[in-house]
Amino acid sequence: MTHRWLDEVEALAREALPSAVFRYVAEGARDEISLGEATPAWDAVRLAPRVLRDVRTIDTGTTLMGTDYAVPIGIAPMTLQRAADPGGEVTMAVAAERAGVPMVLSSNAGSTFAEVAATGAHWWLQVYVAAERRETVPMLEAAAAAGAKAVVLTADTPVLGTRYPMAGGPGIWEVADAGWIGANAATPTGLDPADRGKAMDLGPADIGWLADTTGLPVVVKGVLRPDDAHQCVAAGAAAVWVSNHGGRQLDQVVATAQCVEAVRSAVGESAEVYVDGGIRSGLHALIALALGADAVFVGRPLFHALAADGGAGVHRALEEYSRELVEALRLAGCARPQDARGIVAPAGEPGRDQP
Repeated sequence: MTHRWLDEVEALAREALPSAVFRYVAEGARDEISLGEATPAWDAVRLAPRVLRDVRTIDTGTTLMGTDYAVPIGIAPMTLQRAADPGGEVTMAVAAERAGVPMVLSSNAGSTFAEVAATGAHWWLQVYVAAERRETVPMLEAAAAAGAKAVVLTADTPVLGTRYPMAGGPGIWEVADAGWIGANAATPTGLDPADRGKAMDLGPADIGWLADTTGLPVVVKGVLRPDDAHQCVAAGAAAVWVSNHGGRQLDQVVATAQCVEAVRSAVGESAEVYVDGGIRSGLHALIALALGADAVFVGRPLFHALAADGGAGVHRALEEYSRELVEALRLAGCARPQDARGIVAPAGEPGRDQP
């Protein structure tokens, strides 16, 4: 029986990473209820495939933020990548460029904008807006000057959600190396993100402010509600990103798989829609496309792949996702990602509306 490397990669990463780093990446908020529900929510969706379609040739190409990519799968923003591999975000970016997918660079990255840009990868900057907006401007301007293609505003983190410490071992900020994060900070910062003053008064005007400051399209990440999605687009967002922060902020929030369809309905075709959270296969990616997403973004599995086998591991993981997506599209009667829209089983059928 053929096995999936993606099914093994978490165990391989556990062996390769310091325990505090592995736990930090794996953990969710409080009782980790949302974390545990993420993947099962994708598993619960049922599809109604089309037949009598020509699927000899599958074209997975897609256009996001005006740029063409090989597949509608991207790399989500993740900090501490240099704890997984010495090259950190540079190694990840090389793999992204090789696979033809976008990479979202964490504002807490351990590699500089210039180093990432030199790989030739198409990258977007994830940003937390500071309480004092002017403190965010140097990073925004530097990213735009270095070639970032978009700004991703994390909107669901006015404060860090409570995560319970690992029993019997040091915490992440007790073992973290100062070189693992903060490479693009305008001024030196402490290791612990809780020490940074994030804006607790984000509003629609900040979307326009980010666009004006950078000259780049703005993606709002952390959207779960259709009314919020509509407000973001009305304020100038080029895309909304359905996300619950990997279950790491408010616990007991709805799974992202259950939000995509309503968000797409709210924004229509006036903006792009992305989603992350528990997507563990190319089939899950197909389901997201069927629900209305333009692309999916993957986090933890790619961090694990980086720890397990460096850039080769990330490329292998992305290739596995891509192969699975091609097979799923073909079996669903879809020659292109956009053909998947509408193949979700109608409401009321078994598995369609189960939690």
